[in-house]
Amino acid sequence: MRVFLTGGTGFVGSHILADLLAAGYEVRALARAGGALPAEVEPVRGDLREVGAFARSLHGCRYLIHCAALYSFAPGKRAEIGAVNVAGTESLLAAAYLAGVERAVLTSSSATLGHARGGYHRSKLEQERIAFCARVGVVALLPTAPVGPGDRKPTPTGKLVLDFARGKIVARAPGSGGMNLVAVEDVARAHVAALTRGTVGERYVVGGENLTMDEIWRLLADVTGRPMPAWRAPYPLAFAAGVLDELRCRMSGGEPDIPLEGVRLARERMYADSGRARTELGVVPSPVRTALARAVDWFREAGLA
Repeated sequence: MRVFLTGGTGFVGSHILADLLAAGYEVRALARAGGALPAEVEPVRGDLREVGAFARSLHGCRYLIHCAALYSFAPGKRAEIGAVNVAGTESLLAAAYLAGVERAVLTSSSATLGHARGGYHRSKLEQERIAFCARVGVVALLPTAPVGPGDRKPTPTGKLVLDFARGKIVARAPGSGGMNLVAVEDVARAHVAALTRGTVGERYVVGGENLTMDEIWRLLADVTGRPMPAWRAPYPLAFAAGVLDELRCRMSGGEPDIPLEGVRLARERMYADSGRARTELGVVPSPVRTALARAVDWFREAGLA
């Protein structure tokens, strides 16, 4: 009952790793040099751009959970995103098949259901297409926007929570958009359940609650003690700021503070239905408010907020 896990030092992956160990699985985890793993985990040092260097480590593993991905809105990293998320996945699944892996669980994204346009989100759609063409059986999980403790990088959603807790959010989002938030612990449980309960060749949305952006702001105001911003940023102003920030990043190579893709999505209601994951995987969504509170508490304990 050995599982090969990628992304085990990341936000979602670290929660998956904890649940795998709690369920009694042996775990062999891919991590870059310096990535910290629990003592009971067998580490494999490597990079998804060079799968051949660690491909033999897949032998003896019954399952694969592929959670690792390069998540960035930086314009200068788009080629690297494709190399890791798409080409790396193709090589990894080919190696898994040759190693005799019985089943692979892929961490995709709910953005592949209709909001994938460019950069990272587009790469996840291409990743899914590659995965379902592989010779090893694949179950795809499509999380919405996970929130909770341990978001060290942080993810774009985690950055929103952190910025609100720091008092850096001074305006409400433009438009009347919304999104689905899910507790990261629910996402982890879904991955472990999919190893034995998921149907090969199928996709499972793993979500929590559909919320307008104003509702998210109110929840954040409640759990952080910060006031709800009264002013709503006009969309043209937010779009112009996003364009200027992208130009800055093209010259500097850094990460945008106002991702243009995020500004565009702010007017859409990115809602999702995770009923199938509830029925077939047995994952019952946790309250988002408590997940946000756990995230804020973790940021504060880590000295970040």
